[in-house]
Amino acid sequence: MIDIDNKKIKVLVVDDSAFMRKIISDILNSNDKIEVLDTARNGIEAISKAIKLKPDVVTLDIEMPIMNGLEALPEIIKVVPTAKVIMFSSTTRKGADETIKALELGAVDFITKPSGTILNIKIEDIREQIINTVIQVAYLTKKSNNSSEVKKLIYKPNHVEKTFNNLIDGKRAKYIVAIGTSTGGPKALQDVIPYIPEDVPAAFLIVQHMPPGFTKSLAARLNNLSKITVKEAENGDILELGTAYIAPGDYHMVINRTGLDDHVISLNSGAPVSGHRPSVNVMMESVSKIENKNLIAVMMTGMGSDGSEGMKKIKMTGGKTIAQDEESCVVYGMPKTVVNAGIVDSIVPLNRIASEIIKYMGV
Repeated sequence: MIDIDNKKIKVLVVDDSAFMRKIISDILNSNDKIEVLDTARNGIEAISKAIKLKPDVVTLDIEMPIMNGLEALPEIIKVVPTAKVIMFSSTTRKGADETIKALELGAVDFITKPSGTILNIKIEDIREQIINTVIQVAYLTKKSNNSSEVKKLIYKPNHVEKTFNNLIDGKRAKYIVAIGTSTGGPKALQDVIPYIPEDVPAAFLIVQHMPPGFTKSLAARLNNLSKITVKEAENGDILELGTAYIAPGDYHMVINRTGLDDHVISLNSGAPVSGHRPSVNVMMESVSKIENKNLIAVMMTGMGSDGSEGMKKIKMTGGKTIAQDEESCVVYGMPKTVVNAGIVDSIVPLNRIASEIIKYMGV
């Protein structure tokens, strides 16, 4: 881990655009905690310079000639396992799909490039995000999920044999599972949601901190891997069993009751909560108000404390609460907050979260 007080964060900037290399370098060098060691124009050059310079952080563009970011990423992690890689992504659907893939391969976080041409890019729109992301990622005590250190701690998730045919009654969910996650979440969710049985009598609500566009790609990826249905939530969706709803980027997701036993998703653009929209707190607090349902709240890897107040309210209503353990988290921030608050029923490694959710269904 970097000594915050005495050592600058060493960064390698990788982008095929000379303009973007200069802009990103100038932004980072303007902060006295950061030093850009060098730049690279493609993946091959990035690997060579990473071996030589051993940077703390690599900012890596996805679209590059000769060797692109997705091809270079696993090689950079392999030759410099201590380096944290941040992807620079476009906001297109293709860019979002590629970013989800990069997070699977071991990138710790990503930054979206400003839209528009070189001439109308507003540098101030990305300055704060670039600096804050590099600083936060550099000080992580955990490496990305593809590093050798974390690989030893992540095991194949427990296979869940449980079936629930005796609990199925129409399409309405008997249980509601609320999941909150942030940094490291896209990869971690792949070790949970695909291991939920297809006949589970529950609906799942997921808040993953992501900007607009990327949650749809995340939902599509998880849906392809999972037995249950996974979709980006839409305004008016009625909760159905065997379905997971991911809050879309830039929208809070809440649950409202309509009719005798229907619960409907409502999306809104209210003010960010704890700096986030979507917010785990907003989602979990709305879930805590649901009556006549069995509630389960899960807090997974992520920076900060978003979700702690919402999980507390679910716990106070009699719901069960689960936190991912420190060893299997990319960032032990959000889970640590709820553990320290004493509101967690069980603390389990990532590979046991799916089976722990099923266990709390009591059958």
